[in-house]
Amino acid sequence: MKNEYAEQHLRKHVLTELSQLGARLFRVNTGQAWAGKVEKMGTSVFIRDAYPIRMGLVEGGSDLIGWTPIVITPEMLGETVAVFTAIELKVGKLPTTEDQDRFLRAVASAGGAATVARSVADAVDLVRAWVAGSPVERAERTTSARASRRG
Repeated sequence: MKNEYAEQHLRKHVLTELSQLGARLFRVNTGQAWAGKVEKMGTSVFIRDAYPIRMGLVEGGSDLIGWTPIVITPEMLGETVAVFTAIELKVGKLPTTEDQDRFLRAVASAGGAATVARSVADAVDLVRAWVAGSPVERAERTTSARASRRG
């Protein structure tokens, strides 16, 4: 329960700080529910022929997803584009899962911004690198799976 509270606190502060930098991120809830034929017996509810329904983005999808707007240089038409942004929140030394690493790698290899944030500063550094940084800074801040597994 302590880690859940710490992650909730981290999420709140990451969302606040990144919003002030222009990024728009959304919490992705995950879970499982059951569906089937509902039967009520008094105050109890039974589900007959039950089957699970998984909720969330994809297996290993990041806790926060959205976009970071960046301005393309004049040589690139001077347009603002939205860079897909994925942030996996972890508190303490909790490691990422292989599925989470795979998702972050997929975002990064497709040109998006992706990282594991163990602090507000981790998330802010990623977005700042994309908003005002050079391609080298962006690449350095977009995580690799090996780096994300560290606790």
